Amino acid sequence: MNPELKGFLLLSVAKMLVVFVAVLIWVALLTLMERKVSAWIQNRLGPNRVGPGGLLQPAADGLKNLVKEETLPKVANPILFLLAPAMSFVPALLMSAIIPFAAPLPLDFDFSLPLLGRFVHAGSTPMVVADLPVGFLFVLAISSMGVYGIAIAGWSSNSKYSLLGGLRASAQMVSYEVALGLSVIPILLLAGNVSFSSVIADQQGGLWYVLPLFLAFFLFVVSGLAETNRLPFDMPEAESELIAGFHTEYSSMKFAMFFIAEYANVITVSAMTVTLFLGGWDIPFTAWDQQGGLLQTLATGSFFVVKVMFFVFLFMWIRWTLPRFRYDQLMSLGWKFLIEVATVYFVVIAIAIHLIGRVWGVTDPRAMGWWLFALNLVLCYIVFVLLDRGLVIEGSSPQRRPVPPSVTSEAMES
Repeated sequence: MNPELKGFLLLSVAKMLVVFVAVLIWVALLTLMERKVSAWIQNRLGPNRVGPGGLLQPAADGLKNLVKEETLPKVANPILFLLAPAMSFVPALLMSAIIPFAAPLPLDFDFSLPLLGRFVHAGSTPMVVADLPVGFLFVLAISSMGVYGIAIAGWSSNSKYSLLGGLRASAQMVSYEVALGLSVIPILLLAGNVSFSSVIADQQGGLWYVLPLFLAFFLFVVSGLAETNRLPFDMPEAESELIAGFHTEYSSMKFAMFFIAEYANVITVSAMTVTLFLGGWDIPFTAWDQQGGLLQTLATGSFFVVKVMFFVFLFMWIRWTLPRFRYDQLMSLGWKFLIEVATVYFVVIAIAIHLIGRVWGVTDPRAMGWWLFALNLVLCYIVFVLLDRGLVIEGSSPQRRPVPPSVTSEAMES
């Protein structure tokens, strides 16, 4: 085998192991962070018994799930019942493989191993497991597959509560996947490419897209939060209505894998938000991070983690602050507001980019970004002030119904 090809395969395997192990450890620590954040919001202590400050609580939870009894309902479909947790877990883990998490690393090596031969690599190594040219289109495609695990878990359990949870997850995914896809079209129009690396490079040359495409950023965050099935969008679980929803019949590690997939989805949505709208691993107000080097790779990787953790904290904050929507409110928000606003928005952005770039002759990316930022201020005022009168989610505002005259006269006589 070619030594260069063997070096590429060696680096790919090493990056894959590092990223997947890091994501799994990150997920375990997020369970502790969730409890600490909820305790902080609710003015209580949270876990503080296992290890110093409760740091070993994730290990205790993992051990508990490993030693718990495995159950298989008698009337369940055994094959699909066992496959469903993996069908939710694998897509959530795959999505982390194509998001760049640091600046490229200059790496040169030439060595040989017994029985394996010579390994050669020269040049910079992108800090991503697979730098796919299809970029965020791959993420949208793979993320939509995770709902199959939830739907099959509900159906294969042969339980009415589980089936309702799976059906709700399917309807919710269809509703918000459309809005999620429409919200990234303005990025394609502005960057001209769907590759994550190209999107990051375009933001380095101009403005972070959170400014010129703020309304798309808002739509993406709301739709992404709905895709994670967390409060206030956790209708597939809805403990007060469905006991525990689609995973009611699950126990032990099969039960835990659904929550591992949920936290992995939170990390992925946060990482995508950072990459598409906040410059990815880019450090603002400096070009030092683009010079290439080990120090730049470590600094940009740390900065990327800080950005991602901000959105993870935001999602947890929202979960422990807002109540759950009613199901009709959830569907109304997706079909009657997000999809319409996203459709009109990318049409307006397409016309604006044509006018600014082709008609007015503005070619500087930073100048075009500021023009689009001014346009977004006007659009946000129209959407959030003029159009939103408490009726965005149907039923959120009290509506007075006319009282029939017969009822009024009977009440007066009585």
